[in-house]
Amino acid sequence: MAKVLIIDDDVELVGLFKDYLEKDGFEVGVCHLGKPGLQMALSAAYEIVILDVMLPDIKGTEILNQIRLQSRIPILMFTAKGDNIDRIIGLESGADDYVPKPCTPRELVARIRAILRRTIPQNTGNPQGMIMSGPLKIWSEKRKVSWFDQDIELTSTEFNLLETLALNIGKVVSKKELSEKSLGRPLARFDRSIDVHMSSIRQKLGNQADGRSYIQTVRGQGYQLIKE
Repeated sequence: MAKVLIIDDDVELVGLFKDYLEKDGFEVGVCHLGKPGLQMALSAAYEIVILDVMLPDIKGTEILNQIRLQSRIPILMFTAKGDNIDRIIGLESGADDYVPKPCTPRELVARIRAILRRTIPQNTGNPQGMIMSGPLKIWSEKRKVSWFDQDIELTSTEFNLLETLALNIGKVVSKKELSEKSLGRPLARFDRSIDVHMSSIRQKLGNQADGRSYIQTVRGQGYQLIKE
């Protein structure tokens, strides 16, 4: 099973999650401080990191920034319940998703499994595992993206969102469908996760010659990748 790293200073809560995850078949590493947790996250020994926003020695968002400079490992952020600012900052910094605290061990496992499922290459029906449209090339098996012959770095969730749009190029894909297919969970009311991830993807793709984004927002419906 997957190896999970939890970086959180709540000893009692982390112990509860660790026991539950191990009973569910996961291998779990734990760190209660941010700086050593950062080194563990970059050790390539884990498949996913669970990272708390509030830590005693360094902010979780700073750890996230440092990880993203060197690694694309999936990151699930612990945020305070109802704190939309922390959620948005985390997503803008490259987190794949968030879960509000307090949460149940069952909910945490569901989020972890959803993220890990989305990091496994999907069968697109293309024998070479490639999606190609104009300047965009996506290798699903390698989880690699080329844009105008230049590789671009995407988080696992950004990759899933762009892949979903590319598979439906020229068509509008609803936020509900994007959440289910790319985040692996139903779209929650007032959830801005998709919007924040899309903003990041747009920045990485840049704009067309006329200044328009390659990914268009269709008000009240969803998002559309422009067909060349």
